[in-house]
This record gives sequence, C-alpha cells and structure tokens, in this order.
Amino acid sequence: MFVNIKNIIKVLSIIGMLFLTISGNSQIKKFKVTLDAGHGDHDFGAVYNGHIEKNISLAIVLKVGKILEEQPNFEVNYTRETDVFIGLVERANIANKADSNIFVSIHCNANKNTAADGTETYVMGMTKNASSLAVAKNENEVVTLEKDYKQKYNGYDPSSPETLIGLTLMQEDYLNNSIALAAKVEDEFAKIGKKIRGGGVKQAPYMVLHKAYMPRVLIETGFVSNPVEGAILDSEEGQNDIANAIAKAIISYKKEYFGIDDDYTEENRPSKKIIEKTSVDNPISIKKDEVIINKEKSKESLKETDIQFKVQIAASTKKMNLDPSNFKGLKNIQLEDSGSIYKYFYGQTSDYEEVKKLLSEAKSKGYNSAFIIALKNGKSIPLKDAIK
Repeated sequence: MFVNIKNIIKVLSIIGMLFLTISGNSQIKKFKVTLDAGHGDHDFGAVYNGHIEKNISLAIVLKVGKILEEQPNFEVNYTRETDVFIGLVERANIANKADSNIFVSIHCNANKNTAADGTETYVMGMTKNASSLAVAKNENEVVTLEKDYKQKYNGYDPSSPETLIGLTLMQEDYLNNSIALAAKVEDEFAKIGKKIRGGGVKQAPYMVLHKAYMPRVLIETGFVSNPVEGAILDSEEGQNDIANAIAKAIISYKKEYFGIDDDYTEENRPSKKIIEKTSVDNPISIKKDEVIINKEKSKESLKETDIQFKVQIAASTKKMNLDPSNFKGLKNIQLEDSGSIYKYFYGQTSDYEEVKKLLSEAKSKGYNSAFIIALKNGKSIPLKDAIK
C-alpha cells in the first residue's frame, strides 16, 4: 500500500493550524456584562395606570442584552430572563460568580407627585439628599419579601437606607468607574430628545449595588407614575429608545476603558478604588486661578504631537480644589469637566515611558485607582492604539 507522505504532512499542517486558531480564539477576553431586571414575580415594583415596573424593566433588559450579544467579544449574563423573584444579594452574587466587568440594574421610578419625570442613574454611595434616599428606600424594601431577611441582612432596616453603609462596605469600591459608566448612560439618555428628560448621575445606598464587586450602576429609566412618561416606558418604541441608549453607553464604556479589541492588559485596566471620597450633596468650589480643562482647551494644548498620555487619578460628580494638599502633594493636577462628571489627571506627556513613571508616582502616593489614558488630537483613544 502506497502512502503519500506529502499529503499526510499537508493534512497534519492544516489540522495544526485549525487547532491553533481554535486555541487562540478560546483565549479571547470577552467583556462581561451582567444585566439585572428589577423586581419580578410577586414583587411588582411600582404600579401606576396599568404600567408595571417588573414587566418594563425586564423588557428593557432583554432588549439591551440582545443589542450587546450582537457585538463582538461581549458576554451577557442576566439575573433573570423571565418573571421570577430573585433576592437582592443573589442578584449581586450572579454578577460576582460571572466575574463580570460591569453590573447594570434597570428599574422604573415612581412618585406620588405624578408630574415627576426624567431618568436617574445611581452609583453606590451615601447621600443626605432626601429624594435620592426615598428612591433607595423604595427599591431596598424588596428585601422584606425574602425569608428571614432580618437575619440574612444582619439587621439592615430597609426603611432607613443610610444604615446600609454600616454593614460591611465602609468605603465605596469601584466608584471611579461606576461614575464614568453612569455618566455615559445619562449622556445617551440626553440624546433621546424630549421624550424623556435626563436627570443626571446621583449617589444612593442601594442594597443590590452594595454586594456587587465591580463597577455598577442602577438606572431609573423614568417615572411610571407620570402618565405621559409611563406610556412611553410601556411602549415598544420607548423601550427600544431606552435600550439603545443604555447599550450605546455600555459599548462606549468598554471602548474607552478596554479598547476596541480584547487585547487590553490588566496593567492598564482601570482598577477598583477611588481615593478621594466626595459628598454628592456639598459641592466644593473651584478657585479662579486653578487649572481647568475642557475638550476644546485640551485640543489647543496638543501642539507638539497629536498623541498625549495622562494619568487619571480620580473621577467625581463634584468639583475639588486643585491644590496639591488635596492630592497628596501631587502637582500639575488637571480637571476635565465633561458635563456629567469631573475627571482629575496628573501630568501630561507624549512619552509613554514617562507617563508610566507618573503612574508609578501616583500609585506610590496611594492612588491605587490611577490608570493611563491616551489622547489623539484631544480625543480619547484606546491606550494600545496610542502605543502602536
């Protein structure tokens, strides 16, 4: 029997190439998103004029998920895909077990004042704002529907949401990135037009956000108690508009922080803690002689080269004085006002090796959440593209 050695080698070569391709694809890092539809089953959430929160939130979540699943290198997990009841801690646990990059909880708002309207996107944190606490109280009261909730939640009182901070989370993790994601959501809502008014980024102590160990936001997509807005939320067109806005914000967040592809490195991935803790309710005024930059001014500063690197050390919904004493002695702090959040940067250079030294210096001062960003002609680009 004659055996053609050349043909065997050719076949083995093809098999080897296929193996390498499959093996390579299996190593692709997917951007993991956990979507949480608020309420479910016997927990109806807010109900006004026939508009039921649990149904609306689920419909929007499924629409957002469908859009993201069509994107390359996205992996979507759901806390629920049907009308079932899921405990608040279990929702967070689902995201934790999936090792998700972000957690997005979607709800509808309600108020006895039926004129109240607009979206609100919340990050985990304390506030003295009565309206924010009231919203958190309404969403947190679902724990009373869980068996033995007093023991399960260590005595947490849902009628007093500010007590949540005293359980285990004495410092807010992932606040920097949570605010960035929330700002993108509200920016996209603003583009919808006059259909739904954007209400901005806020902080409140939500139980469902409390136990999720990743950047996370809770989105109040509008008021079902408002006759006009409730009808929009319960309509196919309205849900599509909202879902598209949320999906675009998530895609934009992934692009900015993880790059267009999936070959980002953990070294340059934003870490989890914001060092400067600020209150949402008491703005700090900015001195007139401090350095404040915006998108237009940052373009003007890029004269030597179209590629620049900076070290982002913090982000907040509030302004902070740029005095070195407020930044552990670091000088040359820049503030960028993006309209929704304030970002704080240390240094600026066209030399990547130099910016790595600045990053090390910032981290040595305790800014463990610091990371490098890249700009081209004043616009943010993936770091890997700038390095190339």
